Amino acid sequence: MTTPISGEGGVDAYAKLAELGLTLPAVVPPLASYVPAVQTGNYVYVSGQLPLVEGKLPQAGKLGAEVTAEQGTELARLCALNGLAAIEALVGLGRVVKIVKLTGFVASAPGFTAQPAVINGASNLFGDVFGEQGRHARSAVGVAELPLNAPVEVEIIVEVA
Repeated sequence: MTTPISGEGGVDAYAKLAELGLTLPAVVPPLASYVPAVQTGNYVYVSGQLPLVEGKLPQAGKLGAEVTAEQGTELARLCALNGLAAIEALVGLGRVVKIVKLTGFVASAPGFTAQPAVINGASNLFGDVFGEQGRHARSAVGVAELPLNAPVEVEIIVEVA
């Protein structure tokens, strides 16, 4: 097993967040019958996170229609930050060893094909915060609709110590 990111010899995720001018938001309450994150063994599975800020979507709609790719990228970054808040609340960021897998869902208008660029917002946040240990496997999928008419949703699998 590798060293936890915030542990001895690892990156201090809290310091990196502060350096980036980011603070973890409150955990987004579930919209249905599920929990924000669950741990089994050495893995934390984070439920799909929407780009909610204080319980509200800053922007709604589909990429390639009401939402630009650049706006979608920033919204994906918000999703990732909400995911980190869920991890912090469950086990603490100090126990994170590796961001393993990121799945991004992009509400896409017909013909929109820049899903990978949009989900880079989440991927890049993990790289900025965790360095090499933030590099992960990934899927970026275009979908017809997301809850609350959200433009993006992100789910994460993380290895913990």
